[in-house]
Amino acid sequence: MKIGIIGDGGWGTAIGMLLDGYGHNVTIWGPFEDYINQVRERGENFNYLAGVKFSANVNWTADCEEAVKDAGIIVLASPSKFYRGVCEKFAGLIPSTTPIVSLTKGFCEKTHLRMSEIAKEVLGNRNVVVLSGPSHAEEVARKIPTAVVAASANEILAAMVQRLFSGPRFRVYTSSDALGVEIGGAVKNVIAISVGASDGLGFGDNTRAALITRGLSEMTRLGIAMGAQAETFSGLSGMGDLIVTCTSEHSRNHFVGRHLGQGESIDSILSKMKMVAEGVWNARIIQSLASEYGTEMPICDTVYRLCYENAKAAEEVAALMSRDMKSEK
Repeated sequence: MKIGIIGDGGWGTAIGMLLDGYGHNVTIWGPFEDYINQVRERGENFNYLAGVKFSANVNWTADCEEAVKDAGIIVLASPSKFYRGVCEKFAGLIPSTTPIVSLTKGFCEKTHLRMSEIAKEVLGNRNVVVLSGPSHAEEVARKIPTAVVAASANEILAAMVQRLFSGPRFRVYTSSDALGVEIGGAVKNVIAISVGASDGLGFGDNTRAALITRGLSEMTRLGIAMGAQAETFSGLSGMGDLIVTCTSEHSRNHFVGRHLGQGESIDSILSKMKMVAEGVWNARIIQSLASEYGTEMPICDTVYRLCYENAKAAEEVAALMSRDMKSEK
């Protein structure tokens, strides 16, 4: 099958390598022709997946039509901040019946739409499957065993994506709760910033475990309020992705949080990063959604203040720990 991957970041590249390894004809699109040419020549996506060589069979292009022409499936892997704009570049180029797999985790800052909703709206395509879970690109590209979930209300479509993406080192489960899967993918990035800040302050395992556990509670509360299934958040796209993003050396969101905890400004941190930390952009959106749905999310509120109100991490710890006492439930 010809597969078009829209987005030349680390995750799009890793998925392209995975599918190429299965024998598919993979084309990866990126917006900057000069960079695409360098990647092709070096055989390595040096900005986003340094040190991992891809096979010569993977095609690279900055031409939108070339990327999607005759493709049997399209994979969307652009960062949430640019997702709508990238989809607009491909409007009218992708048949409405072509299955689309959305890899991006987050919400639209202006409309609060989920990524799959943007894809459906802009591309005029209802056949969208969300693929999410604990899956750092650096490990998938190196064929380290990984398990994720393919979610769609269309169970036949989700099963098709499951079969297409599954292999010896990449196991795919299915879910009918795309809403819950996407909420989990967005909120976990915000919680990971809080865990990074804790580590930056020099706190230990107790604090990290508390933030992950209470962060899962916040994620679940928001998800239920928005209409998702509670059990989704104890699965791969909820608890699974939360754990890996909060604890991994590959986590960009944890990196941001750690430096915030050490007293560095958010502008300084982001200026040194080539890749996007989705939790920074989504902290503002999650706070707005929590207000809209009447959901208490104190950890996410803390991350918002760290990123947008120049709050000090040590002071925020005191505020969290002195909140009114209540039942765990």
